[in-house]
Amino acid sequence: MHLLKRTTYYLSKIFARSLDYIEIIGNKLPHPATIFALLALLVILLSAVTHWMGTSAVHPVDESVVAVNNLLGPDGLRWIYTNVLDNFLRFPPLGYVLVVMVGIGLAEGTGLFAVMIRALVLGAPPKLITYALVLAGIISGLAVEAGYVILIPLGAMLFHALGRHPMAGLAAAFCGVSGGFGANLVIGSVDPILAGISTSAAQLIIEDIVINPAVNYYFMIASSFVVLFVGAWVTDSVVEPRLGKYEGTTEKFDIQGLTARESRGLKWAGITVLAFIALMSLTVIPENGLLRNPETGEILHSPFFDGIIIGILLFFYIPALAYGIIVGTINNDKDMMKHIIRSMSGMGSYIVLVFFAAQFVYFFNHSNLGLIIAIKGASTLRDIGFTGPMLIVAFVMLSAFINLFMGSASAKWAIIAPVFIPMLMLLDNPYHPGIVQAAFRIGDSLTNLITPMMSYFALIVTFAQKYDEKYGIGTIISTMLPYTIFLAIFWTLLLVVWMYLGIPLGPDGPIFLE
Repeated sequence: MHLLKRTTYYLSKIFARSLDYIEIIGNKLPHPATIFALLALLVILLSAVTHWMGTSAVHPVDESVVAVNNLLGPDGLRWIYTNVLDNFLRFPPLGYVLVVMVGIGLAEGTGLFAVMIRALVLGAPPKLITYALVLAGIISGLAVEAGYVILIPLGAMLFHALGRHPMAGLAAAFCGVSGGFGANLVIGSVDPILAGISTSAAQLIIEDIVINPAVNYYFMIASSFVVLFVGAWVTDSVVEPRLGKYEGTTEKFDIQGLTARESRGLKWAGITVLAFIALMSLTVIPENGLLRNPETGEILHSPFFDGIIIGILLFFYIPALAYGIIVGTINNDKDMMKHIIRSMSGMGSYIVLVFFAAQFVYFFNHSNLGLIIAIKGASTLRDIGFTGPMLIVAFVMLSAFINLFMGSASAKWAIIAPVFIPMLMLLDNPYHPGIVQAAFRIGDSLTNLITPMMSYFALIVTFAQKYDEKYGIGTIISTMLPYTIFLAIFWTLLLVVWMYLGIPLGPDGPIFLE
């Protein structure tokens, strides 16, 4: 046990030092929007160079010759000039996110999310408090800011109040919020973003394919339980014993429970969401349901899934409205709009990012560089025999590594998806884009806990320093490293087993393309 502790200590020190260098390099990177603008320019230049070199590939589906479209040529420049606006407006994640944020913004503004988190954590028996913290963190993925700003410091305060080490509470909450980013029990705002980017990438191969936001839903639910049990076990069996007894002098906080009005508001929010689910069920369960496919009677390929974004919007909007009216955070229509507008006002940086990301993605698509790279990459994978689950595991690790350097999940996926989704769709046994997206979500979550590039990492250090001013980046990394290791093992194992069993990842989300 002593040898294990010393080994863990030295490994964490080496890893922390390496990540210090990563932090220095990462801080020198331009703004993500600037990166996408530079990538778009790079695509233009590469299209010209590869066109002059005569680069091409044979499409494995229809055996046509795919040549590079020169974006610096007369036709290419005209295409760019006339399509910049269209590229921005038709980029799927833009509309998806802005619509969903109407409901999520109201739920955040009225205080519903914050009260849900407090109710879940404070209502749990002391023996299950670690599980409650991790679970609350996973659910807080619906409103990321609430998880980081409210739940993580609450976890530290709660453990401190119970006589446990506050850093263990902080770590458990951090594991759920950030390590569980790719898991959830409910579809949230990140799902439409990733699905939209996946759709754009997959349409390089199949023009009319659409990846719905629920494509990973079944796997997300199962992943939630992996994150829950691994997170709680690591906290209780690895992290807290290593931390020992807290010897600091920080005063214990008196954590307030829910008021009678908040409890009543939460009750009515629950009633309204159950009523909404029952009403939506009536539109798809009966054979003549309104939102079934009117021609075939299908549910998967039906108006219900075609308009699932509106369903997600209403799922958050209706209970948030009920809660706000009960607790008094909504007294009239102006209050309601104020909450939505406040949420939307924070989307400015996202809209700017999307503008440049859209240009990069569609420049890449129109140039045919993405398709040619995918064809040649798939051919190389076939030649070396690197296919099957181990290929997907390798992609998980690649995503985890890239996440050490770049924080934004949507930005990373916008860069990775146009290459890897078409490539894996062109194998002899082609993978569905949903499995590639699921693998990315695992990798993107694993190293969130140990990379200073994660946007809230400095905030986590600040929370920790309230209990000991000596705590720094190395402290957080060494504390969270066991979560990353064990989640990498068990979460990746879940994906491999899932693939072997051939279970769909979600609605219209098979493992392989049919």
